[in-house]
Amino acid sequence: MFEPVSPVRAYERVVEQIEEAVFTGRLRPGSRLPSERDLMTQFGVSRSTVREALRVLQSNGMIQSRAGDPRGPEVLPASPKSLQKSMSRLVRAESMSLAELLQFRMLLEGSAYLLAARLRTDAQLAEMEAALQSMAKASGHAEFSDADVAFHDAVARATQNTLILVCSNVVRGVVLDLIADHLATATDRQALMQAYLQHHSEVLQAIHDRDGELAARLARQALYDYYADSVPLEDRALLEPLIASP
Repeated sequence: MFEPVSPVRAYERVVEQIEEAVFTGRLRPGSRLPSERDLMTQFGVSRSTVREALRVLQSNGMIQSRAGDPRGPEVLPASPKSLQKSMSRLVRAESMSLAELLQFRMLLEGSAYLLAARLRTDAQLAEMEAALQSMAKASGHAEFSDADVAFHDAVARATQNTLILVCSNVVRGVVLDLIADHLATATDRQALMQAYLQHHSEVLQAIHDRDGELAARLARQALYDYYADSVPLEDRALLEPLIASP
């Protein structure tokens, strides 16, 4: 009925409280934490516990601590890089199934393409066109995949939303090995790359025409077509509503 519990170490409680103070705004970017001695007193823990907590917070990109600085560790502003690290740990967890990853990617990319079609500038459209040309000229699947990433990055930037850009990079990165393997082991690699290229051409035309609904539908359908066979049959129900929706 129950599972064993892991004992919580003191430094983890210190980390939790400092994180909570940052998340609630009691500690703002640029502010300083108390000295190690003051932290030892406030938390009622040893110096080694405080130092381990500070090490974890610095590793997570929440603070910056310099040895010998009398002002104490500095609270850093949130950054896309730290968010990307946290999300990467989450989506690479063993509890995250391929069906969940694909479902999220279909949702995310569908929305990204819709926004890109509505919000893109001429310069951003030119970036997508350049990436598509690189895909067409690619001499191998590695070069083709790099150009594919550049295309998706250009679409994500056109949404003007940092969260979409970060999430897209993380989720696509997890599936990137699958893309490369799919191409590398395909019996007719050239035909598969041509299918990818055709899809991107259709999507680009929809973005050019500012037809967001069509661009979103094409993006979701392509992801389903490429990867549904890799998902257990019983899990495909998680994906099917996204290709049935308008």
